Amino acid sequence: MEARDFMKFKNWAVAGDVMNEQKYAHKILTALKSNGFQVEGVHPKEAHESVHNSILNIEQNIDVLDLCINPKSGINIVKEANKKGIDKILIQPGAESNEILDYCRDNNMTAVQGCALVELRNL
Repeated sequence: MEARDFMKFKNWAVAGDVMNEQKYAHKILTALKSNGFQVEGVHPKEAHESVHNSILNIEQNIDVLDLCINPKSGINIVKEANKKGIDKILIQPGAESNEILDYCRDNNMTAVQGCALVELRNL
């Protein structure tokens, strides 16, 4: 599976600094929404009316987790995603680590390194 294959799924969560307009997490969340995707924001240090501090707090079904966060925080979000039954992880450049990749492999989660913004341009 490649990053472009994830684009057929419409229910996403974006983990990262989704409240900061200068950050890629915010840009990805906004771009996905404007392209008709159902998207929830996750930031482990901030909860807001439109942002969850845990992926476990999202009521909707999530098909893909877009990881756009420091890998030290990202591993915990990936573990939460596994508990929630999310098995597709798109790992943005800089969010990857061997620990995350190993965890995904060991837990039958499909982890792909790529960029949602690039894939949206190819739709």
